[in-house]
Amino acid sequence: MIFKAVGDTRPYPDHGLESTMDWSNVAPRVVQLGELITTKTTLDLRDLLADDSTFYGDLFPHCVEWEGQLYLEDGLHRALRAALQQRPVLHARVLVLS
Repeated sequence: MIFKAVGDTRPYPDHGLESTMDWSNVAPRVVQLGELITTKTTLDLRDLLADDSTFYGDLFPHCVEWEGQLYLEDGLHRALRAALQQRPVLHARVLVLS
């Protein structure tokens, strides 16, 4: 299995980070794909296969660590691309919520 679990909601409280500028203050770190729980169940293949998928956005996926779990909030296509390239890790911005 690629991810720890596949979810369809954000079980953690609202953190207030919405724009790429907001997330830019969170330093990226290496995360294991097998530790991630997704917050989306669907993916648009156009996003996955697009050559410029990160051109207008953040280069790093956005994750939230809450209650000992790591949730992939944004960047599902980047995480899947890493898995298809047989990379078990990726760099992501991880916001830790208490």
